[in-house]
Amino acid sequence: MKYSEFYKLIEAHGWTIKKGKKHYKYVHPNYKYPITAGRYQSKEIPDGTLAKMMKDAGLK
Repeated sequence: MKYSEFYKLIEAHGWTIKKGKKHYKYVHPNYKYPITAGRYQSKEIPDGTLAKMMKDAGLK
């Protein structure tokens, strides 16, 4: 999955973006911690990183 696809997926589940300097930070009103993702639009997300971000977002 590419970063741009992941961004669309979590935004569809209610996560909103707070921009950082080098990373995007997504926050959700029902979750305590933000999800941090690099600003790589067309780059593929490594499998382990994707699994961790999906778990943190409550999607897996």
